Parts: sequence; structure tokens; C-alpha cells
Amino acid sequence: MRAQRVPVDYRPCSARLSSLSAVTGLNVMSDPCSFSSFTRCVTKHLNLHLHLDFDRHVIRGRVALTVEVLEDRFSTLTLDSSDLSVVSVTANGQPARFSLGPKHSFKGTPLEITLPFDLSRGQHVIVEVTYETSPSATALQWLTPEQTAGKKHPYLFSQCQAHHCRSMIPCQDTPSIKHTYYAQVSVPKDLVTVMSAVRDGQEVDPQDSGRIIYRFRQTVPMPSYLIAIVAGALESREIGPRSRVWSEKEFVDKAAFEFSETEAMLKTAEELAGPYVWGQYDVLVLPPSFPYGGMENPCLTFATPTLLAGDKSLSGVIAHEISHSWTGNLVTNKTWEHFWLNEGHTVYLERMIGRCLESEQFRQFKAIGGWKDLQDSVNTFGANNPLTNLVPSLQDVSPDDAFSSVPYEKGFALLYHLEEQLGGPEVFMGFVKSYIQRFAYSSVTTEEWKNYLFAYFKDKVDILNKVDWNAWMFTPGMPPVKPQYDTTMADACNALSQRWLQAKDQDLNSFKQSDVKTLSSHQVIEFLSLLLQEDPLPLTHVKKMQEVYDLNAYMNAEIRFRWLRLCVRSRWEEAVPLALKMATDQGRMKFTRPLFRSLHFNSSFTRTELHITDLHVCFYCLFFCFFCVFTVRLPFFPFRH
Repeated sequence: MRAQRVPVDYRPCSARLSSLSAVTGLNVMSDPCSFSSFTRCVTKHLNLHLHLDFDRHVIRGRVALTVEVLEDRFSTLTLDSSDLSVVSVTANGQPARFSLGPKHSFKGTPLEITLPFDLSRGQHVIVEVTYETSPSATALQWLTPEQTAGKKHPYLFSQCQAHHCRSMIPCQDTPSIKHTYYAQVSVPKDLVTVMSAVRDGQEVDPQDSGRIIYRFRQTVPMPSYLIAIVAGALESREIGPRSRVWSEKEFVDKAAFEFSETEAMLKTAEELAGPYVWGQYDVLVLPPSFPYGGMENPCLTFATPTLLAGDKSLSGVIAHEISHSWTGNLVTNKTWEHFWLNEGHTVYLERMIGRCLESEQFRQFKAIGGWKDLQDSVNTFGANNPLTNLVPSLQDVSPDDAFSSVPYEKGFALLYHLEEQLGGPEVFMGFVKSYIQRFAYSSVTTEEWKNYLFAYFKDKVDILNKVDWNAWMFTPGMPPVKPQYDTTMADACNALSQRWLQAKDQDLNSFKQSDVKTLSSHQVIEFLSLLLQEDPLPLTHVKKMQEVYDLNAYMNAEIRFRWLRLCVRSRWEEAVPLALKMATDQGRMKFTRPLFRSLHFNSSFTRTELHITDLHVCFYCLFFCFFCVFTVRLPFFPFRH
């Protein structure tokens, strides 16, 4: 990856309000990941006509952008695009000249449009672009029937975050600009389409009776990266007064059970953060090959089927995506350098929901796990890597390369530290709610957030001035302060893991099924995670663990993932086919990549022990490589929930 080191000012930060742009060198009035300039014009609305071609793996599209002009004598417009075939452009119905500039490594190609007239500040123009996407569009994943749960119909889903909407729609592809949208989507009649918007009816396509046109409207302004589309053999079930689950029929009833507490989470979030403004909150469970955990598309959260544990124990991911309805979707980072404003606040709100529905100890327990995730990211990147800054420079850096748990967990750690300094969770949650109300429907920078923090706590400026803002924001590595979290729930996990690590063979009969029966699913996950941080357990210990705990029977994917890695590390040959099955039955990168790594690094069993397991591992690793290169073309977000 290419990264510029952020200039760091090591002087004490005692001023109440500092200019972040002066410290970071960032120009907050431009987006280094976009060709469009939101100082000259802004898109207010998109009107989309999309025709999904499953044979050619392309979308034939027509988009009408309603653009507000911000300067006088305006006559040229630049849109973001990536591998689009542009057929024609009009402005207020008149033909407009256009050209595609040179292709950039990750920003795509600027679409330069010359209007046939000049406009003045405050005027609007409707620019209509007719185009076709590429079969390799990075925002679109076309699945064959074999890659779905039902195995009968093809499937399409999109993933536009962070900067991939431009491969699906020519637009101002920057989170600094928010707009509404209306869409009409034509698909084969055997398929159902849903989008990140409210459904607005359907009809037979007048140009092809074998197709259906689905209509959608999104009346809340949102950034382009939140435009989402799915088409497949979908069914739905109602799970609340404003919520449905959507999925292939193989998962829909399981999903309805698993996410039945969605309304309780929504109500809790509203009590904490204010009204839910998006109307509908649906959850879409994608096919097993979906490579992420979840995505917070408005009105339609995307979720992996690996969340279907059978006991609702993994529904916390939904709490995270629900929280994005306020922090991320309603109040949005102005550029991806300020991504922590989205994710740090969302993790904070997610854990506050957990506090309300579970306990304060549960919130503290989840925070301890988050700190470990942050340490893992810092170790992976390197403690001096500027991409571990809370506010990194992304000049000439793809936002895909910068994604990690740093904005999530370093951001949360800062907010928790401020909570401790400023009066506790109720006091600080009051600030978060006020911040959301102040910046709702807009995009913000870290400087604007910090200015509002000082204004809100104007009677506690002396406390805020003692915070080492430079160390938190612009210094790589771990935070300057480690919060003191309550370890009540973690202590039981630590104690049990230490018993196993210190046990001799003669001590193994002391372990009983009751050891884990008193632990929650979250604690079992932590118990196994602690063991994975140590040297491999003796094979005798792992076999005894299966005998007394029956971990092979757990349906919780987080538990199963850690347990199988533990078995493979201890070279238990019976676990290899189970690990291979989990690695190939689903495509969630969080699980698949580490499982293949574990199998690869521990594949040196002797052939008398394991027969042809090495060959099996090589075959599946080769299969996985082809799967990644030729099938999952989407950018990999390794820490996406």
C-alpha cells in the first residue's frame, strides 16, 4: 500500500479549538478519494432507471442528477465513474459534451461534462447520463445459482462503501454530498428486488412481459456509498411494526427468529439517540458467499447468514448496524479520513444499547474485546504506520487499504476516555445525542466534532484541554491512555483458560460440562480467543475439551470458528474436514481467510497421521484463490462488521 506520513505537531495541545487541517495537512474542502468538487456544485437528487442483465452481468442504466450550482458562470461538471460505458449525456434535455479523463489506480475515471449553457449560483440543472456498467464493476457481485442457498436462480448484490458506487452509477461519489433518490429497476419476473429505500410498488415491465419493474423512494438525504441493490429469489417475514427480514427461503424463517428483537433494539436506540427517521428498518440475509458480516444500508441492513446461531447470540451485529442509522447514515464523515466519526460513535452507541438491554458489565466486557481487536490491528499494520492514526491522511491512499478496526476501537476508546473524564455514560451520551441532532442530515469533519464538543462542555474546558488531542488523533499506534474496564465478565474466561493452559494430563478429569454452562456465548468466545493467543494446547487437552464441552455441536459461528482453529493448531486430524467445510460452506472473509491460513500453516501432518490432508488443503486453498480472484471481486473490508 502507498501511504503518506501525516505531519505531526508534538507541541502540547492546550488551545481550546485547534485547526485540524493545520496539523494534518488535510484540505477539509476537498475529498482525496473523489474527482468531484463539492465547493462548486452539489447533487440534491438521483432518479435511477436500471435494467439488470444477468446474462451479461451488467446494468444498463439511466440516471438523472438534480444538481444545485454553488458559483456563478458555472458550465462544467465532473462526476466520478469507474469502468462505465457512457452512451450519452444531456443537461435539461439538451445534448451535452462529455469526455472521460485518464484512469486513476483507485479513483476510477473523471467524467467531464460541459453544459450547453452557463448557470448562476443557486440555480439547478438536471444532468441525465445513459450508461452501462462493466461485468467487473467493483460495486456489483453477480452470483450464479450454484453460489446461492437455493441453487436455482442467480443473485446480485452491491457493496458501494467506500468509493465503489461510481462503478454502478456516475455520481459525485463522496460522503460529503447527500441526496435523495428514486429508482425503477427491471429484473426477470422470477426475482425480487430490494434497495436501501422504501418500496414504492411494482408492475410488469411494459417493454418485456417476462420482467418486473420494482420502484423505490429514499426521501432522507444520504451519501452515494449507501445506495444498495439486491435481486434474487427473495422471501420476507414481518418481525416488527416497521421491520421485515428478507432472504432466500432457506434462511428466512431462521432469520425471523434470530432477529426478532430488532424492534427492542430500535426503541432502545431511539431513547438514546433520538427518533429513527428512515421509516422502515429491514434486514436482508444474503447468500452464504456474502463476504462481510453486515452493512448499514438505510432501510435495509445487509447481514451474513453466519449470524444465524439459533440462539440470538450474534444479534449484536444488528445493534451495530441499527446504530449506524444515526451515526454514519444521519451524521456522516465528510471524507474517509474522518471515518472514525462514523465507526467510533457507532461502536459507542452499539455498546450503550447493550448496556440498556444487558448490563453495564456486558458493555465493559465488549469494550475489553474491542481493545484486543485494536491491538491486533496495530500489530498488523505496525505501531508506526500512519494508517493507525485516528485521523489518517488518505492522499494517494485507497480507503480500502486504510480500513481496519482502528477507527472502530480507537474511536470508541477516545469516546470512552472522554466519558470517564466528563461525568459518566449518562452525561456523555447526552453529548452524543446532541451532536447527532446538531449535525443531522449533514457531513462533518473531526474539527467540527471537536468544536462542538468544546461548545457543549463549555463549563469543562479545563478538562478537555488536558486531553492529549495530538496523541489521540495524529499519532500512530495504540492510544495514549488505556481505559480501566470492569473485568467481572472477563475474569471467568481468564480463569478457565488458565486452568486449561496449566493443566497436566492427570488434571484433565477435573474439567466438567458445567465449566461452560455457566458462561454466556460471548464468554465462550472470549475463552477460546484467549487460548488462541497462547501456544497450541496438547492434543490430549483438545480431545478432552470436546469430550466434556461438546464444542462441535455449537452452531454459533464465532465459537465454531475459534474452536476449529484451536483444533487445527493442536493437529487434531479429525478437525481438518470440519474446518475445510466451514471455510467453504460460507464466504465471510473474517472466518474463511484465517481458517485457510491455519490449515496451511498446520498442514505438515505426516501422511500416516492424516493420509492426503495436505493435498486436500492445497486443493481447497487453490479453490479459495480462484474464488477470491474470479468470483468475489469486491474490495475486502477485513474489519467490516
